[in-house]
Amino acid sequence: MIYNKLIENIFLPIGDFINKSSYLKQLKYWRKLDSFSETELENLQKKNLKTILEHTVKNVAKYKTIELEGSNPYLWLNNFPILTKNDIRNDSKNLLSKEVDKATLISYSSSGSSGVQSTVYMNKEEQSNIRAILSHWWEWSGYKIGNRLVQTGMSPERGFLKSIKDGLFKTKYITAFSLTEEQLASLFKEINNTNNYYLAGYASSLNIIAEYALKNNSNVHFKSVISLGDKMFSHYKKNIEKAFATKVYDTYGCNEGFLIASEKDLEYKYIMSPHVYLEILDDDHNPVPDGEIGNVVVTRLDAFSMPLIRYKIGDLAIKLPKEKYPEKRLYNYPLLEKIVGRETDIVVLLDDRKLTVHSFTGIFEYFTEIKQFQVIQEKKGRIIIKYIKSESFHIDVLERATSEMQKHIRDANFIIEYKEVDFIAPSKSGKPQIVESTLKK
Repeated sequence: MIYNKLIENIFLPIGDFINKSSYLKQLKYWRKLDSFSETELENLQKKNLKTILEHTVKNVAKYKTIELEGSNPYLWLNNFPILTKNDIRNDSKNLLSKEVDKATLISYSSSGSSGVQSTVYMNKEEQSNIRAILSHWWEWSGYKIGNRLVQTGMSPERGFLKSIKDGLFKTKYITAFSLTEEQLASLFKEINNTNNYYLAGYASSLNIIAEYALKNNSNVHFKSVISLGDKMFSHYKKNIEKAFATKVYDTYGCNEGFLIASEKDLEYKYIMSPHVYLEILDDDHNPVPDGEIGNVVVTRLDAFSMPLIRYKIGDLAIKLPKEKYPEKRLYNYPLLEKIVGRETDIVVLLDDRKLTVHSFTGIFEYFTEIKQFQVIQEKKGRIIIKYIKSESFHIDVLERATSEMQKHIRDANFIIEYKEVDFIAPSKSGKPQIVESTLKK
């Protein structure tokens, strides 16, 4: 507890001063919002929506012809077109506010889990806010900055500054690319018979860690587990909670700067309504009643550098009808009943190591010559990668991509084949399944 206070009262303010950010200020703001009444949260969302829409029509070229009539921002929203990943990919300059200089902004690229990558831009204030919301969600699990943490992620090469940060925040960082038994054995040996750590990372990688623990009758336990990045399927959750005798806190967002919803005390997720306005729409862009499935369309309420208005992220979800809200709930944010999506399949290597979807998206995000891709596994020793070329494509890209994948596969006998296609069909969830396996589970 003393160390946590030291981090918050000394190191975080120093970090904000050096980085010219406002992370700690935003974190305290979100802590405060947890105590707001339902009416206060509704009024705050309406105010934030009104502000961002007025700013957008005034400053963003794409929306300059839109007129805002009346005083109801929820009705104004109907005048805005649905924004897609391709819109962001192909027309980002017309989505930037005329008040900003792109060179001063921070770029965020989507994970590519839908097969199409997009890049958005934000300033340090906007970046601070999403970092603060994510940290606050982690606080909902009991974690405080400075507690011992095992985290899976996409940056195995931490570098000097990230290594210093990991040491200061007592974080053991392991790659989510390719989790080997040797790597997990070493980790479990180090933290065996303790309950001093939290665990956070991509859902699919957390499940692989849990499967290893169950297979080896591990004595490792975690105070809680925080899931992010991809879908937490029910069998993942059962494995993790059984393996580590703990509770899983699942979060829902996307890399374009949306922290949409997170679990706390309920089986449902609290929607961060002051930060995001969530619509659930049918295929004709009409609202569906709460309790029915539809397309997730989100508007970020605090992104002024590059406003994302009515952004269709490619998921299906269901809002919980208000008449079904539990009588006793800790917070007054609206509730998301369920995120619907197809299971992210795992690629199995010849030695039974497993690669998650992020093993591939973390590589192909750097190959802009490939517009979209999908990994197919029908046999254990072989995958086929369907790809759609971009205008800058040249054939040696495939060789370089194979070389990068082999750094994680580490098996010359594993066959990687490529198949050029013009179209990758979406799954029932509304977006392409980035990894599709027909291996018997």
